[in-house]
Amino acid sequence: MESSFVRTGPLIALSSYPQWLQEIVSECDDARHAVVAHEIFQQMHAGVLPALAMRRFLGSFWPVIEQFPQYMAMNLLKVQYRLGVGHAMARKYLIRNIRVEQNHVEYWIDWSQGHGLSRDALICGWRSNSADALSHWCWHTCERDPLAIAMAATNYAIEGATGEWAAFVCGSSAYESGFPIDVRKPAMKWLRVHAHYDDTHPWEALEIIATLLGHRPEAREVVNVRSAILKSYQYMSSAFEDCLVDENRRAPRRQHRPGVPALLAH
Repeated sequence: MESSFVRTGPLIALSSYPQWLQEIVSECDDARHAVVAHEIFQQMHAGVLPALAMRRFLGSFWPVIEQFPQYMAMNLLKVQYRLGVGHAMARKYLIRNIRVEQNHVEYWIDWSQGHGLSRDALICGWRSNSADALSHWCWHTCERDPLAIAMAATNYAIEGATGEWAAFVCGSSAYESGFPIDVRKPAMKWLRVHAHYDDTHPWEALEIIATLLGHRPEAREVVNVRSAILKSYQYMSSAFEDCLVDENRRAPRRQHRPGVPALLAH
């Protein structure tokens, strides 16, 4: 049987991909759901997320937003045309999207300012250890891991889950209505573009991963793809949890989350 992969079915259909990759997506589904259905987005969707928790969220995830174009640039450095179609696909995908991600950095700043968080406060403000761990993990995998593993962690797992929770928050007018009319459009732009822009991006990343590794990857490659996706989901969930605030104590509300990996040692 030919081990190389060429997609023949629809891009946005899990059945179009190799069996091993379908199994990974299925095995990671609970962890993905913990991200996209997290309480922080339930409260945001309903327009009831406390102001301090919202500012913690915007500040905590700033490093990942700011660095995302750099993650992609580090992956671009791994691309070699001589290594085949998957590398050519990755090169096109990464070059096309680096500039787009840079625009999204500016949209995040506008969103933060809509909540009274200045550019300086965003850059220098509070963030939890879990949020730092997420950004360290993304940098580490994009700097050190093979292309397929790093893209699974970032362009598939993080972009995919982000598109889902952004769409959920935008599915109600409650959150948008909380902004004064004169700042509403810029404050909502990041959410709106991610609610639509990321529809195909994680699927394109999944196709690249499948093309890079083929129908019969080595067992360690399968394990590493699964582990990278789960780490991204688990770090995200843990960081979201730290943004939820006990208004009486003015401190992060913490909850034991089994299976969340320890902070990366650097």
